[in-house]
Amino acid sequence: MDRKLKVAIGTDAFPPTTDGISNVAQSYAYEINKNLGEAVVVTPKNPNQLDYRYDYQIYRYKSWWVPTKEGYSIGWPFDDRLHQDIIDMNFDILHSHAPLATSYYFRRVVEKKKIPTVLTYHTKYEYDIDRRVPTKPVKDFAYHFLCNNINAADEVWVTSNGTADSLRKLGYEGDYILIPNGCDLPITNVSSDDVAIIKRKHSIPEGLPVFIYIGRMIWYKNIDLILNACRKIADDGMDFRMIMLGFGADENAIKKKINKLNLKKYIIWTGKTLDRKELLGYYSISDLLLFPSTFDTNGLVVREAAACATPSLLVRDSCAAEGIDDCKTGFLCMESYHSIAVTIEKIVENPVLIKDVGKNAQKDIYISWEDAVRKAYERYHIVIDNFNSKGK
Repeated sequence: MDRKLKVAIGTDAFPPTTDGISNVAQSYAYEINKNLGEAVVVTPKNPNQLDYRYDYQIYRYKSWWVPTKEGYSIGWPFDDRLHQDIIDMNFDILHSHAPLATSYYFRRVVEKKKIPTVLTYHTKYEYDIDRRVPTKPVKDFAYHFLCNNINAADEVWVTSNGTADSLRKLGYEGDYILIPNGCDLPITNVSSDDVAIIKRKHSIPEGLPVFIYIGRMIWYKNIDLILNACRKIADDGMDFRMIMLGFGADENAIKKKINKLNLKKYIIWTGKTLDRKELLGYYSISDLLLFPSTFDTNGLVVREAAACATPSLLVRDSCAAEGIDDCKTGFLCMESYHSIAVTIEKIVENPVLIKDVGKNAQKDIYISWEDAVRKAYERYHIVIDNFNSKGK
């Protein structure tokens, strides 16, 4: 178990592309190289990449650039020379974080040299397939492609038990292991002076409830429920501020809805924020994280908020709400704007409860990336031993 491993961290998203999986890949690579062994990130090329900023190796393979706000590159792993590059690096294990191009790349590598592989399933891909793919034959192909990539792994990991439902919808029938994600924000108590500075920056009056949404600006994160709930609580006479932090494909449409609902007075739109210290500040000035997404399989932001003792309002029985005890380590509601609004109105009447729940979240649901990656690294050894003794 003490043997140091060389690990390929495969991801289709890596900075300058920023999303949950990009953050996960960075955290795995950083923690493995810092404390455990050697990790190399394997990811598609990006014309805006700034890989010199990282202390570990990043191997970029051929890609097609997609000029969108998210800035994704589509990997093109069909060159035998690329496969040989991975073989020549002598990895002990290949770990992919999405069943997309890089997973297919690892499959092609394993055809030439048998190397144990792990795949972590993070995202409900059926949402994107069903929303964006227009015809059934192409949808069937997409489902088949993803399922083949998942089945090719020697072990499949999920970040929450609810993720298994998505796996089954894709057609995966095998076993899986629960390996949770961590949080790269440290447990922090931001000073009252720093809180006051941020509030002054955005002209937030003292004593007003402050809510926050952090994530991609995409409708299927249930952002419409947040906005409609904000309209309701405003109509009911509550003054508040709602911080919207992030960017995404539906940004302009979301801003139009904010204007249509006459919410500009209440909404603080920060845009994209990559500075983690600044992020800590935004969590710390917020009384409540509003995260009604039923799309996310784990919800890194819930643990990030907990690092700052900020509780979250989540949809009951969603993956993001796994492990949350209502009114103890978080708050739960139904998947409707009315339920969100009513729950908020009840919560803000009890500021002591909000603080107590935030402290409990910090104590009970927070998990550092150091602990999460150490658990994964220990599992790597088991995967390798099983591979050597039993094969695929």
